[in-house]
Amino acid sequence: QVQLVESGGGLVQPGESLRLTCTASGFIFGDSVMSWVRQAPGKGLEWVSIINTRTGSANYPDSVKGRFTMSRDNTKNTVFLQMNSLKPEDTAVYYCAKGIGTAVNAPRGQGTQVTVSS
Repeated sequence: QVQLVESGGGLVQPGESLRLTCTASGFIFGDSVMSWVRQAPGKGLEWVSIINTRTGSANYPDSVKGRFTMSRDNTKNTVFLQMNSLKPEDTAVYYCAKGIGTAVNAPRGQGTQVTVSS
């Protein structure tokens, strides 16, 4: 079955950086779509990034474009989310997902907390 394990969250100050990691198993990783989504307290899931693992092509919403970069290492079945210039509004639990992460039945990991605060 699909398994996704995230790591790399933490507490940082505004303007600092974090890199999240997600290791996947249970499916053909190198020919998939992977995404990161986040959920802030009291809010719904928000799409953060999406990548085609075969081509490496990634897309982002305007809220993180230019600050976040999603990448993958197909030799390790791993995706990364490099987050720079973090803002307090980036505070959320971040989830790695197979496919479109906001879909109701999308497989997601257990999540990792990112807190941006001074």
